[in-house]
Amino acid sequence: MKIFSSTKRYIFIATVIYGFVLPQPATARSYHPATTYLVKINGQIFRQRNAAIRRAPASLTKMMTALVVLERCDLDEVVVVSRSAARETGSRIGLRRGEKFRVRDLLAATLIASANDACRALAEHACGNQRDFVIQMNARARALGLENTHFANACGHDNRGLYSNAHDLARLAERAMQLPQFAKIVASPNMRIATLDGRHSYYLRNKNRLIGRYPGAIGVKTGTTPNAGQCLVALAEREDRRVLLVIMHSRNRWQAAPALLDAAFAVSSPRHAAKRVTESATPGRREDEASPEGVMVPNQE
Repeated sequence: MKIFSSTKRYIFIATVIYGFVLPQPATARSYHPATTYLVKINGQIFRQRNAAIRRAPASLTKMMTALVVLERCDLDEVVVVSRSAARETGSRIGLRRGEKFRVRDLLAATLIASANDACRALAEHACGNQRDFVIQMNARARALGLENTHFANACGHDNRGLYSNAHDLARLAERAMQLPQFAKIVASPNMRIATLDGRHSYYLRNKNRLIGRYPGAIGVKTGTTPNAGQCLVALAEREDRRVLLVIMHSRNRWQAAPALLDAAFAVSSPRHAAKRVTESATPGRREDEASPEGVMVPNQE
């Protein structure tokens, strides 16, 4: 009897623990919102999910920072790193107060390494301080028709006043990629920059793991914060096909991105046209739902 009672007690305890430790589906959805994504083929929407929902964009913000800087500054202008820039938190490359760089080099650090210290230095150089720079960012957003976007800082730090959605970020990326210097930087797998006096140099490795790994990948930007989750704007070209992908609040963008890109390139190929019609009529999968297939991209910092 004692053994039987002990057994029942353990089963009861295990049941209670199971109920608390493993959340129900509804709870999981509330704490882990479904990934937002938008896929465009040659400018036309192919797939989307929650693409109109406003979310924290993390360092995808830096696409607008770079756009404003490129439109306001000459690439060879000299930037002096301020105390506030050198003290920036989060992703950084360790710039020192008083160091001098060309605008083009700090743009590379901002877009390739997602360096907040470089980003802050550029914002202060362009407008004197970050607050005035953010005003210009929001003015540019309005001019581009980004109705669901608002910026609160230049780097993408979580803030209630910082938000965007996949549609707006796609439009922003399309505009930024029209600038040759922006497109050149985001397609670079790595780069080395140096201070004007040559005393210090910094090696930049692209945080976008698709560059140099996924066939045809030419950009664009990554972003990660606690509120934003894993974010990515990716662009890949093959022959006459151009696929733009925006991912927000993902748990594993490096699995999701290849899968979504693969699906877009497959369906946009003439030889897969008949297959696309068949799949679209097949029940059991939403039209905007990503296929689980895809190539896993090797890990990289």
